[in-house]
Amino acid sequence: MAARTKRLILALLVCGAALHAQAPAKRVISVVPAVTEMLFAIGAGPQVVAVSSYDDYPPQVKSLPRVGALLDPDVERIISLRPDLVVSYGSQAELQQQLKGARISVFNYRHAGLQGIFDVLNRLGPAVGRKAEADRLTRDLRAHLDRISTAVKGRPRPRTLLVFGRDRGTLRGIYASGGRGFLHDMLEIAGGTNIFADIDRESVQASSETLLARAPEVILEVRAAGLLMPDEEPGEERKAWAQLASVPAVRTGRIRLLTGDYLVVPGPRVAEATEALARVLHPEAFK
Repeated sequence: MAARTKRLILALLVCGAALHAQAPAKRVISVVPAVTEMLFAIGAGPQVVAVSSYDDYPPQVKSLPRVGALLDPDVERIISLRPDLVVSYGSQAELQQQLKGARISVFNYRHAGLQGIFDVLNRLGPAVGRKAEADRLTRDLRAHLDRISTAVKGRPRPRTLLVFGRDRGTLRGIYASGGRGFLHDMLEIAGGTNIFADIDRESVQASSETLLARAPEVILEVRAAGLLMPDEEPGEERKAWAQLASVPAVRTGRIRLLTGDYLVVPGPRVAEATEALARVLHPEAFK
């Protein structure tokens, strides 16, 4: 009888420990801006105790402690803030090992396409006790994206170059969306055809020769707010494309520069960003 009682007590203790381990995180640190935005969007903002050096949205993060970022996480600072969950990039193996050594749970994040955003929300909601809110946000985002897709359905899909990096005033250092990743998915939903859809990478370093051969009909440049240009500069930046005068987009003047962090962060504002692309590609669909 005594042995049976001991086994029962042990089973209860093990069960209790498991439940405790699965309890929603109360003190969260995120070094991934996209996931920081998700946390606030699902109502877990009060649980966030620190963020990365590059977080600036939503405005509430500006008053939170900073703990480094992808290349320079401040492990001592992170541990000193006593988190029970740290959101890190999948490539931060050393940080993850150190946190596990300190018995701190890690939420592993990796860049992916639009479906990856929904997958992260599906894992993140339960981890912070906000499953219903995460499910609701997922439904809202999908519905918004579906409305965009419906609005541009049946319209001509221009061959589009989506640029997210370029040296100022020149055509050097051009980085464009390849055929994989959230930028590519956004462009497809927005009613464009990615000229690099056949390249199975998130980014393509494009030369002038390649662009001449691919002949985009539209050139879209998206830039983070930190790279926002003075009011007089967008026209000058567009002039840089003049050296590719034979490219259809240049010949017809279909070159647009869009600025804002929401355009390049795979988080809860992704549907808003997709609509911004769609309004450029198909303005008549949103009148």
